[in-house]
Amino acid sequence: MKNNRFDKSSLPSRHVTEGPARAPQRSFFYAMGISEEEIHSPWVGVATCWNEAAPCNIALNRQAQSVKQGVKKGGGCPREFTTITVTDGIAMGHEGMRASLASRDAIADTVELTMRGHCYDALVGLAGCDKSLPGMMMAMVRLNVPSVFIYGGSILPGRFHGRDVVVQDVFEAVGQHAAGNLPDAELEILERVACPSAGACGGQYTANTMACVSEAIGLALLNSSGAPAPYESRDQYGLASGEAVMALIERNIRARDVVTRKALENAARVVACTGGSTNAGLHLPAIAHEAGIAFDLFDVCDIFRDTPYFVNLRPGGDYVAKDLFDAGGVPVVLRELRKAGLIHEDCLTASGRSMGEELDRITREADGKVIHPVTAPLSRTGGVVGLKGNLAPDGAIVKVAGMAPEDQVFTGPARVFDCEEDAFEAVMRRDYAEGCVIVIRNEGPAGGPGMREMLATTAALSGQGMGKKVALITDGRFSGATRGFCVGHVGPEAAHGGPIALLRDGDIITIDAVGGALSVALTEAELAQRRAEWPGPRPTDYASGALWKYAQLVGKARYGAVTHPGAAAETHVYMDQ
Repeated sequence: MKNNRFDKSSLPSRHVTEGPARAPQRSFFYAMGISEEEIHSPWVGVATCWNEAAPCNIALNRQAQSVKQGVKKGGGCPREFTTITVTDGIAMGHEGMRASLASRDAIADTVELTMRGHCYDALVGLAGCDKSLPGMMMAMVRLNVPSVFIYGGSILPGRFHGRDVVVQDVFEAVGQHAAGNLPDAELEILERVACPSAGACGGQYTANTMACVSEAIGLALLNSSGAPAPYESRDQYGLASGEAVMALIERNIRARDVVTRKALENAARVVACTGGSTNAGLHLPAIAHEAGIAFDLFDVCDIFRDTPYFVNLRPGGDYVAKDLFDAGGVPVVLRELRKAGLIHEDCLTASGRSMGEELDRITREADGKVIHPVTAPLSRTGGVVGLKGNLAPDGAIVKVAGMAPEDQVFTGPARVFDCEEDAFEAVMRRDYAEGCVIVIRNEGPAGGPGMREMLATTAALSGQGMGKKVALITDGRFSGATRGFCVGHVGPEAAHGGPIALLRDGDIITIDAVGGALSVALTEAELAQRRAEWPGPRPTDYASGALWKYAQLVGKARYGAVTHPGAAAETHVYMDQ
């Protein structure tokens, strides 16, 4: 029995469903209760990063069922599968964080392998945590199949002493507790109330930042990322996403038709205007890499620099993801950007309509609290700034959302640590001086390995009231929940002999987020002398297994810390097999 809406002669699933030679495969399908009509329909992978590791993932399997209903309603055969997730909030501050960034590429790889192995024609991907969002989008672009992304939704805020709290408050409370400013009983109460539901961390941290990216880049239906995870209205977006992917198959609209250079620029605009996570400076180049588009950290930061920051979200601002949703969500933000001429309106989206056509349907205005008018921004430049200089020839990135201009230039002597654990212990002992620049090196993609986030250390500093009194630089990363003058992605990393490997205690470092510079007061001759004396990369304990493999393959943070040559080297596109 044929589904007349779709021509399977050019779809990958024909290799497992059509013709006498595929009778054995069809036997397996009948064993699972798949009907003849479904067998001869397009096959849609419904991929989730569901697991029981953390609240960000726990609702994804429920939401996948509504997606499957949408695929069936649209005339397709949905096939649900899962992949891994490493949740940063659980992995933070210890060895587990080495697995976080590596999990992004493992997610993309395993989704690719599942799709290839079973010849699925399209993909709807559901993800809920920091690295699972870009990992799923990377897989879509790599495979270049008709694709729709859907976010699992944010967590609801907790309440503590009459105010909204999120997990960031708990991390910072650890520093307050260590400083003797928060009793044991208060910390115990806070940890019990900060995370009251399923969903990803509630501020404009990496998960919510990349959720906003999914809409701005066009892979997700507009407003689909906004509703918190517990809201049943998320199921309506799941149903609509399933139907949308079937329309994309019918029109042969693929992921790379959506993810263009202009779409990436739209995505970077949304990161900047919302004061989003610096991790977007890593993930946007990685997504671009999958499409064969040259779009590195400096390209991202150029857009950040001339984009106004006007959405008042934590950690730099006052509100959480639920508040953004209540104020109209990403569509209202995009509409404000359009007023300033900062959006490419001709970009195609998952609905099959252009971004401009989608925004024509939006009538809500900025509320002036969560979303300020673009004409009256919180600051004239984006909440995230790129840096370059003799300490970071390949660039670095810093979040300045919520920081006064006078706090965006810092000069001080280096206090150098060769790993995060040593730095965290020193901070907890208060073994550092006000006015210093804390340097944490050997935490880059290859040298870590895994490019760990430093939220435990930065949150402890903030909790001690030192967020404005010291600065921190690293070749590792920062959580989207980090605040204070914290510079990440310093490249080249120490393991590759970057200048950060050559620093010594007392070297004078200047961070200038206004001028976009990161420098150390050393001459080229002095740096050359130190480089000649450098003993080489710091040995790690990871001599086998997944982290060893990752360290061998991973490239520079500037280009997204990717692990394969990308579409530029491609000679075969999965969808055209």
